[in-house]
Amino acid sequence: MDVGAQVTARIHRPDPPATGAWREGDPVGERRFADVGDLPLQLGGTLPQVRLAFQTWGTLAPDGGNAVLVEHALTGDAHVTGAAGEGHPTPGWWGTLVGPGRALDTDRWFVVAANVLGGCQGSTGPAARRPGSSRPWGSAFPRLTVADQVAAEARLADQLGVRRFAAVLGGSMGGMRSLEWAAAHPDRVGAALVLATCAASSADQIGAQSAQITAVLSDPGWHGGDYHDRPDGHGPHRGLGLARRLAHLTYRTAHELDERFGRMPQVGEDPWDPDAPGRFAVQSYLDHHAEKLVHRFDAGSYVALTDAMNTWDVGLARGGTDAALAAVTVPLVVAGVDSDRLYPLADSRRIAERAAATVGGLRTVRSPYGHDGFLLEVDQIAPLVTETLRLGSLNRG
Repeated sequence: MDVGAQVTARIHRPDPPATGAWREGDPVGERRFADVGDLPLQLGGTLPQVRLAFQTWGTLAPDGGNAVLVEHALTGDAHVTGAAGEGHPTPGWWGTLVGPGRALDTDRWFVVAANVLGGCQGSTGPAARRPGSSRPWGSAFPRLTVADQVAAEARLADQLGVRRFAAVLGGSMGGMRSLEWAAAHPDRVGAALVLATCAASSADQIGAQSAQITAVLSDPGWHGGDYHDRPDGHGPHRGLGLARRLAHLTYRTAHELDERFGRMPQVGEDPWDPDAPGRFAVQSYLDHHAEKLVHRFDAGSYVALTDAMNTWDVGLARGGTDAALAAVTVPLVVAGVDSDRLYPLADSRRIAERAAATVGGLRTVRSPYGHDGFLLEVDQIAPLVTETLRLGSLNRG
């Protein structure tokens, strides 16, 4: 028996689903849905009958001036706050920031979060049913860009009666959408928080993310992208799990992993056993995160969204990255995490220095946790949220 088979036997988990996506007939939970029509795509073609799943908290003011849009990252969703439960496989990812008396005080603000276009928690994406068919989109799902995702969100805002968001807030992939909102719809954004992200994906980011895509596409369970209706255990869960392991190493820091795990073996296992080698603790940690993701996410969405991150450039069709940044008029609060090795602080510095609308220069979130600091360092993120909301309140257009 080879080492891979030994590890699989040792973990002994039930077969994962072909897709972890939310599907029609699953519990709705706190989701609502908006049909926003046919969407022309930046790279060509039209995506028909687009639907976005979303959640809201608070009440929209009569003048519509208290709306705030929160943008999630790659494997997040619209469930920004609230417990895990029926319809929601994970608890809110910014839960301590949203609610009465918190930085995003829902007694004052009408908070909106949508599952991104191409996602897998109720919005149109590879796992969603293709219009005119009983089958999922699968391999026929078109390529998307960040601009397409924001265009769909603008239509959602129209349906909600939101002419202008007081603020758009996002980190990582959500920070890309936050910056795109400021560039594409300056008349509809009071201020934007652009956190732990870049203005255009670098070669290093494209390389790391393309390796994750390749991991998914190389899985025999990928079936060319048409795997969604296959039985448990016959989807691309191995490739998606490998992609998650690769990604998670970019989300944390070498120092933190070494401090936390070092070369310790996983409890009850022996990595040096010549016959049945066990795992190091850090391997178990990565296995755990991979296992969680394959039960709640869709491999096709992972590929589509990662591809959109690879093609991200705020300067696309705007004369280049620096020209686009210089043209932004929406007040920006720009922050990066000092230990981030996925979106290094230099990426945030470029935005802060070249966007004339940056307020207060670059803000630095200090964290040992790397990129994940934008999720974990809530005590440092909360004042940035508060400042962005204050700027948006002052800039009422």
